[in-house]
Amino acid sequence: MQRRKLNITLLIIIAVFAMIFSPSCSRDSRPKGDYQDLGYQGLDEKDQASQTRAVNEGGAIAIVAKKLSPTVVGISTRQVSKDNIFSQEEVLDGVGSGVIVHSDGYILTNDHVAGGADQINVILQNGDELEGEVKWTDPSLDLAIVKVDVKGLPAAELGDSEQLLVGETVVAIGTPLGLQFQHTVTSGIISALDRLVKVPTDLGRNFMEDLIQTDASINPGNSGGPLINIDGKVIGINTLKVTSAEGIGFAIPINVAKPVIDHFVREGEYTTPYIGIVGLDRIIAKYYMQDGDLKEGVYVVDIDPRGPAYRAGIRVDDIITRIDDIEVNKMINLRTAIYSRRVGDRVRVSFLRGRQEKSLDMVLEPKER
Repeated sequence: MQRRKLNITLLIIIAVFAMIFSPSCSRDSRPKGDYQDLGYQGLDEKDQASQTRAVNEGGAIAIVAKKLSPTVVGISTRQVSKDNIFSQEEVLDGVGSGVIVHSDGYILTNDHVAGGADQINVILQNGDELEGEVKWTDPSLDLAIVKVDVKGLPAAELGDSEQLLVGETVVAIGTPLGLQFQHTVTSGIISALDRLVKVPTDLGRNFMEDLIQTDASINPGNSGGPLINIDGKVIGINTLKVTSAEGIGFAIPINVAKPVIDHFVREGEYTTPYIGIVGLDRIIAKYYMQDGDLKEGVYVVDIDPRGPAYRAGIRVDDIITRIDDIEVNKMINLRTAIYSRRVGDRVRVSFLRGRQEKSLDMVLEPKER
């Protein structure tokens, strides 16, 4: 009798525990269809299940990778060069990455990936290989736009690199070390903002300003690929890493490329406007200025005497504070303001000379290659 009572008691306890735990174990308590809020309408059942699982398991990075990978391309290049007509031709092959920024076939990458190449092939995620053509390049920014003759491509959404915070999670997608590692995904955080790095180029040393520093792994071949925030928006283009240290890589803020992309989308072409100054941000300007720290604006440390800025009246040691109605406190602000205009446009430049506020008109000219 006592054994029978014990068995009944155990059955009651088991039944109670079953009622408590069965709802959360037998079905997903998260509202169905939440993955659709992440832009995944139209996925088949297998993909829907995997996306739901990724969200449940905290896999936001997996969601970003799934969303952006179709917009990332591999870029293989070939450059033929020789010193003179009697020397043997030297063939240089290269591999990099890029990101599709418009469905009509516009791809954003680095100048050091595509600039100067005699032959460019663009490899899509599905393996299709397309012939590419360099439409625009700027060595000082290390940016280039490549065009393929295909429409309807998946295009990445661009974020706002002016709204970034140190510590944000970011994802890098690219082709490190070779095409066999195409669409490699790495992740990390934004380690710092507004970094200035001095890099060697064919034209001499170049200061790259306002860079995004990240500890997401960036290796040879990642160059030109996107740096992406956790919302799945491109906020930078990966450009270089510090080879003597681990976890220090840099990306070019996407905002500086937006005006160039807009020109191509609207007009199909773009010529870089030129004003002819070398400007420094606040952080580095203090080492060059004669009278203290820079509180606002961009410090003019050098100027082309044949350029439009000099002819209009700008001089070394002036501090540019505004282009038309756009406030300028970093070189990226100045570049974005200038690149949003066209060659031949007249802009109003406000600046400080000593303690005196001045302004003048300047006509933008084409940048010589």
